[in-house]
Amino acid sequence: MNVIIVGEFTGIVRDAFIEKGHNATSNDLLPSESPGPHIQADCKTLDYSPYDLMIAHPSCRFLTKAGAGKFWDNHRAEQKEAIDFVLWLYNRPVPRICIENPAGILTKSWRPPDQYIDPWWFGHWQKKHTGLWLKNLPPLLATLIHPAPAPFIKGIPETKDRWKKRSRTFSGVASAMAAQWGILPVMEKGAPKIPAPFYS
Repeated sequence: MNVIIVGEFTGIVRDAFIEKGHNATSNDLLPSESPGPHIQADCKTLDYSPYDLMIAHPSCRFLTKAGAGKFWDNHRAEQKEAIDFVLWLYNRPVPRICIENPAGILTKSWRPPDQYIDPWWFGHWQKKHTGLWLKNLPPLLATLIHPAPAPFIKGIPETKDRWKKRSRTFSGVASAMAAQWGILPVMEKGAPKIPAPFYS
């Protein structure tokens, strides 16, 4: 399977798919933190036709509910641009797509996610409620439930690179994506969309 991970500078999801034998490439405006196939460029300049699966991590700055209230009132133009960008990603000519983002304005402005996940479903102790908007992909199944999860975000100090630490995909989540989605058959380009069930 040819896989593109949009909005990833860590290489965590990319490397999980490579370990399973797939041709995976990460993409971000930043360079990759770890060695491996990486396209450092604006994702709008990419050719998506070679890919069978795209996992995208658009910035949540103007989408998350953490920015509700007056922040949204003062940034309506940026919010609309962020929503339009998510829809642009979802409509790329890639047969299987996952858009990852926290709970926020997308549910109201577009549609609810097909699934919410948490790192503690996949062997980590952290709580980080995350929505997945899926196209032709099944919901992820938990692999290792942590018995006593705790909040993740509050434990991160207010530093200059706090946003980087908050945006990292947990390795257990990446492994689950590679293991469960990597075994799906490659779909023909232009194949009809298979509706994904809604899970809350």
